Amino acid sequence: MLTQIYEVATPREASALCGLGVNHVGILVGDGAFPREQSLAAAAAIRAAVRQPGRCSALFLSADIGRIAEMADALAPDIVHLGAAIELLTPADCASLRGSMPNALLMRSIPVIGEGAVALALSYQDAVDFLLLDSHKPGDVQIGALGTTHDWLISERIVRAVRIPTILAGGLGPENVAEAIRCVRPAGVDSKTKTDVVGTHVKDLERVRAFVTAARAAASEG
Repeated sequence: MLTQIYEVATPREASALCGLGVNHVGILVGDGAFPREQSLAAAAAIRAAVRQPGRCSALFLSADIGRIAEMADALAPDIVHLGAAIELLTPADCASLRGSMPNALLMRSIPVIGEGAVALALSYQDAVDFLLLDSHKPGDVQIGALGTTHDWLISERIVRAVRIPTILAGGLGPENVAEAIRCVRPAGVDSKTKTDVVGTHVKDLERVRAFVTAARAAASEG
């Protein structure tokens, strides 16, 4: 069971998460158009602190594929994660970006807001390497970061329908990740809000530890 934790803000946090066995260490990267985006220089310092078994996942909320490719080339993350609203980045856009980044895996956020999410996920499966199934508020220009769950039964249908690994996100923390895994059976689970220190965007390392432990225990149940 893959574990993915966002948003890492310092090299020290990145190193600590790797020490806890987190698989995907997530950094929000950009030019400042969205709150809490790390500059390329700051992201590079965080990326340098990521060590095995961790891999660096760079989340871009921008829909400018040229700028994403430029920043990803400079940062060299293991995973490039695209979080722009679905109408802003099409499967063709993702396929084009993937072709320009042979050394990185591509992840696409999918908004799970109704039955149409299954067909939507299927439309991206040949353009990316991972799908991230997340909650979404229609009208937002980015997917996720709401700290709320969605209909896991729809996510479970997506997991069964697609051929590529899926990561479940949306309001997951130590208290509910095991239930989510039992329901959805994804390849991995993601947490941001529910593993932050309450009222901040600083990672609560004890909650991260509990999240990773609960996720692995649930996955081992078979």
